[in-house]
Amino acid sequence: MKTYAVVTGASAGLGREFAKLLAADGFGLVLVARRRDELETLARELTASHGVEVVVLPSDLTDPTTPTTIVSEIERRGLEVEILVNNAGFGSNGNYWELDTQKELGMIQVNITALAHLTRLLLPGMVAKGRGRILNIGSTAGFQPGPFMATYYASKAFVNSFTEALAFELRGTGVTATLSCPGATATEFARVAGNDKSRLFKMGGTADAATVAKEAYLAMLAGKGTVVHGLKNKAGVQALRVSPRAAIVAVAARLNKPEAS
Repeated sequence: MKTYAVVTGASAGLGREFAKLLAADGFGLVLVARRRDELETLARELTASHGVEVVVLPSDLTDPTTPTTIVSEIERRGLEVEILVNNAGFGSNGNYWELDTQKELGMIQVNITALAHLTRLLLPGMVAKGRGRILNIGSTAGFQPGPFMATYYASKAFVNSFTEALAFELRGTGVTATLSCPGATATEFARVAGNDKSRLFKMGGTADAATVAKEAYLAMLAGKGTVVHGLKNKAGVQALRVSPRAAIVAVAARLNKPEAS
């Protein structure tokens, strides 16, 4: 039976790059995102370039019922899922008490709950077959608190911790869980989050999405537990282990706070 990979947040950025990598390796695809037009355009490109079957499932992961709907459709079509890439996620920027309540709650739903729900629904089948790969997109943000992006940083702390624990539990099953922790990356994330004018993104040095995706993808195929992209990010994560917590929070605040234009 042909095997499929599910990619959330597939319409742009890292998700689009993951879809391209998977298609090039011959996997059938189930692409999930809100924007139908972008998904269908990508599906046509991948089918034309690689001859793979691509199933487009326009979905809003802020809806708590969406993961069940996605998996029900996969089962209805009789697709065997071997890879799950939990890439969907978004951020926000500003004082928490001034941010839109529904957007903050929606962020928790997408970044945390939908990721955990899809993993829980698809993982038993992988374990039963003795093969499969989970790739969760965490962040270097998940290793510390992040003032002015409080919900986003906290959500990625969940992803980081959850995936590392899951990777341990899966030892010996034939299934692996890989955590990708990129830093600032050149995608539409910053514009959507509203922190594209913050020091973090104005200082330059953002990573290329294709490069970040390729590193994470190869780590997933190799069954590695955690990959932090870039020497600068690796050094930064290590520095967090020995730095005073108050200093860590202050540095994150300076990087995230929008500067006056």
